[in-house]
Amino acid sequence: MNQCTRWFLALATAWAANAVAAESATSQWVHPDPDGKLSYKLTPTGDRIMDFSHAGYMGGGVAIPTVPVKRTLKPSGGDDTAAIQRAINEVAALKLNDRGALLLAPGVFTCSNTLTIAGSGVVLRGSGSGATGTTIKLAGKPHNGITIRGAGETEVTEFKPAQSAIADAYVPSGAAKFSVADAQGFAIGDTIEVRRPVTAAWIKFMQMDDLKRDGKAQTWLRAGSTTTMERRITAISGNTITLDVPLSDSFDAKHLNPPGTAVVKIKPPSRVSQVGVESLHIECPPQGINHTEAHFSALRMNAEDSWVRDVNIDETMNSVGISGRRITLQRVAVNRKDRHQGSSKPAEIAPNRTQVLLDRCSSSGDNIWHIATSGGVAGPIVALNCTFTGNGRAESHQRWSTGLLYDHCRVPDGGMDLRNRGAMGSGHGWSMGWGVAWNCEAKDFTIQNPPGAANWIIGCVGENKLAPRPCDKEPNLMGGTEDSPGKHVAPESLYLAQLRERLGDQALKNIGY
Repeated sequence: MNQCTRWFLALATAWAANAVAAESATSQWVHPDPDGKLSYKLTPTGDRIMDFSHAGYMGGGVAIPTVPVKRTLKPSGGDDTAAIQRAINEVAALKLNDRGALLLAPGVFTCSNTLTIAGSGVVLRGSGSGATGTTIKLAGKPHNGITIRGAGETEVTEFKPAQSAIADAYVPSGAAKFSVADAQGFAIGDTIEVRRPVTAAWIKFMQMDDLKRDGKAQTWLRAGSTTTMERRITAISGNTITLDVPLSDSFDAKHLNPPGTAVVKIKPPSRVSQVGVESLHIECPPQGINHTEAHFSALRMNAEDSWVRDVNIDETMNSVGISGRRITLQRVAVNRKDRHQGSSKPAEIAPNRTQVLLDRCSSSGDNIWHIATSGGVAGPIVALNCTFTGNGRAESHQRWSTGLLYDHCRVPDGGMDLRNRGAMGSGHGWSMGWGVAWNCEAKDFTIQNPPGAANWIIGCVGENKLAPRPCDKEPNLMGGTEDSPGKHVAPESLYLAQLRERLGDQALKNIGY
């Protein structure tokens, strides 16, 4: 390419970028300042949209590795469950640094039982997720296709617990530091839990003390219980602790004292790590049933620094459930042609722990939740450039999870929600706080602001509906914090902009942007 051509292409690229910027609005809540750095608007209590860029494998911005093949297996034409499991176990039995991938050759592998990966460093790799690749065909009695969970594989380390309490009158959502009553016993590198008490005063403040369904009282969160947030200490100065990942919730002492919010040093949970499932097709027989009946599901993962990529899933129900931390699902597609039966819906992708990234994933089907969070889950959780088709909804589902970002996602025939679900599901109530819908498109949204918190709808295209709590006829609840309705804002992706600012351009290239 000659110098003139390079100059022309650079000029054209710059012109195109300027044209896109000119067509986009500016959000008051997050926008580039004159120096190109992201500027954040604060609420009156100092809360801000959190830095979501810590979601994903290795904490975001790290390329998923392609590990070497250690075993290869061909389909037998019969039940392949035992052969695959035996090969997985052989890879897991190698020394940790010698582990790698079990490669499944092209063809159909029939499995009548669950495949389990219980050791770190093991990858189940197919030869492609398309028609000429590798299919795992679920057969026999309904079961989950692949389960990833630890089997107590941890080093024995000395552990001295420590505990204190947050000393600040108010810690805003999005903050990365706070003061404790006494930092003695804590050290940089410690894993901690921030244990937020569920008090009767907070339940009343959240207007969750009067839930009724069919005349019967419903419980949102039980007074005396806690919600937890797992973080790691990166700095200590006096009694001020700095965290690796910002807080996805706020902590207001006037609603939480007594007993106050506890900060507890914990022994890190035993999770497998560096585990992957990739380049596969998973299918099961059509399931035109209610999800309360026995059914096939595809994947359950409880891991750390692990991934699922290039996986197509057909006809399973409650298909993918994720727990653990620092997990990436990349180009995972869940497809249902047989309509789910019943009013209660299955959750096809359930990102139910912290630092989970759904990148260019999709779901198709009617009468389903495309995405649904469980109760008490602390973000960041990010759905980035995802597309969901059919009349289902992507939603925060129940009982006060925090820190979910829908980033440049599309639900053309369905909806997207961050809302109060009232007495539905025995008292799901406020399902999400401090969530964001950013530059999304949907047939409609239901984004609502909880008491003392916010859910933002920024640069989104589609009707934002007002609604009462389900099972109540009135009044309509306060709508979410809306900015630039009907017109996208710059930057196009909040997650990618935050990632670039924290780690640089290479971090975006590492994850395929």
